[in-house]
Amino acid sequence: MKNDETLLLVLLVIALALLVLFSRWLFRKADAANVADWGSKWKNRIDGLNRLFLRNYHKCHIEPVPLPTEGPALVVANHISGLDPMMMIAACQRPVHFIIASEQYYRFGLNWLFRLGGCIPVDRSSRDDSAFRAALQALHEGKVVGLFPEGGMHLPGKGPKRLKRGVARLAKLSGSPVYPMHVSGVSLPGHVLPAVIWPNQARLESHPPVACDTLEEGECLEQLLQVLKNSSH
Repeated sequence: MKNDETLLLVLLVIALALLVLFSRWLFRKADAANVADWGSKWKNRIDGLNRLFLRNYHKCHIEPVPLPTEGPALVVANHISGLDPMMMIAACQRPVHFIIASEQYYRFGLNWLFRLGGCIPVDRSSRDDSAFRAALQALHEGKVVGLFPEGGMHLPGKGPKRLKRGVARLAKLSGSPVYPMHVSGVSLPGHVLPAVIWPNQARLESHPPVACDTLEEGECLEQLLQVLKNSSH
């Protein structure tokens, strides 16, 4: 009996040692893969882990977004799954602060991550404009803000015919360029966590910025809609 306990203890020590070695190896890989500077070592490490996850597990094809090195910018995309914001973050060399639905922001087990990433929750059932004001403040501070102007998740080819006005208003009030992207090829469109877990070979296409601050609102929204609806350059 004593020998069995000793063997179990040895195996436990070996397993813990292997776990520590694997963690150190993984963190080194994450540090090397990190691109955006989120302001802390652990935030940057999560950025690197996200890029490794999309590159090696999902085999995603992600075109980089040509963001300016500083100053405000808006990044937008069609929204078909929970994988979309992860791909958008990986396409950018700067931190992206997302406006997300409050029901997702307060999702059990994920709220800490959304808070860490500086996400901005919005209650879609309310007329409260606090999320809009928070996003505008972030842009005035020179940050990059991400949002899905379709107003929610839609299956490919089933998006709305009009975009929400918020992106045009934010661009106009902040003087921010808008960088549109198109997401396609997700294995489980219409799902949040299953789409993240199930292997994909999704694609994110990056398009030139739209100067919505110099355009009429309708023209801005129409140009963005064309990119969000189409799957190729």
